[in-house]
Amino acid sequence: MSKGRKVLFKMLFLLMSIILIYSLLLFHAHYRSPKEEFINYDTNNPFITNKTLIAAHRLGLRDDSEESMLAIESSLIAGADILELDIHLTKDKSLILLHDKTFDRTTDNKNSLRPEDLYLEQIKSFNIISSSAEGLKVLTLDEVFDYCENTDVKYIIEIKSKGEEGKEALDLLYKKLVERKLLDRVIFGTFDKEVTEYCTKSYPDIIRSASIKEALEFYIAALIDKKEYEPPCSVLQIFYGKPYYKFGVNLATSRVINYAHKHNMAIQYWTVNEDDEINYLLDSKADCIITDNVKRATELRDKLLN
Repeated sequence: MSKGRKVLFKMLFLLMSIILIYSLLLFHAHYRSPKEEFINYDTNNPFITNKTLIAAHRLGLRDDSEESMLAIESSLIAGADILELDIHLTKDKSLILLHDKTFDRTTDNKNSLRPEDLYLEQIKSFNIISSSAEGLKVLTLDEVFDYCENTDVKYIIEIKSKGEEGKEALDLLYKKLVERKLLDRVIFGTFDKEVTEYCTKSYPDIIRSASIKEALEFYIAALIDKKEYEPPCSVLQIFYGKPYYKFGVNLATSRVINYAHKHNMAIQYWTVNEDDEINYLLDSKADCIITDNVKRATELRDKLLN
């Protein structure tokens, strides 16, 4: 065989291999496990309830009245079991609600100001952008807890501040959770490695969600059914939905969910807004659906339960 033919065959083999791998990934991304494959496990994890909880993403009114008092009111009326919110530490050591690094997108202040550089009094002069209400102010975490004091709502709280500021925010958060007896009703999360390590070392009794690295390690362990796997935390919060199909990864198969529950880990999915995806996760015994549309998600859950 000539050298040119050998090169051609190698190129064809490589191309066919790529097509095969892509096809397998595409199949896996769209594959949905039959609900009979999902197993109930005995567990003491407070976020595994044998009922899919509905969490209000950014308190439920994303991009319009986001993380405001109006959002809390709307989500609780719609039946949210969990309020998902983001917090920053201010210059005078208050914890305030904000998803982004600055207030530009969600308030009328467009000066690219960081909450870590401002006093609470300054932040309270900003108005949250809303099409349905006027005068909505940036909330403190205490205001959220006070408003929900007589409810049994749970919380997912992500600290957005990083490094030393993130550690200070965690110290304050932990103190508040202990004082208000909310430790068993709050999941703490962060994308900052330094804050994650600080939490593991300083506050082992806090319910923490997995870091990106820990979630990846879990996924690999689940795929190979690793026998000696030791969970690093109590909760997995991972993505699910059409925007992620192109990566060829489906994190909501029976293998993944059963493996999590077998190891006493709650598994929660974000951000899920499509009816067919919500219905699949309800059938799959997912522990929580984090959504922008609480009303629709609770309607679908109630329909399934009835």
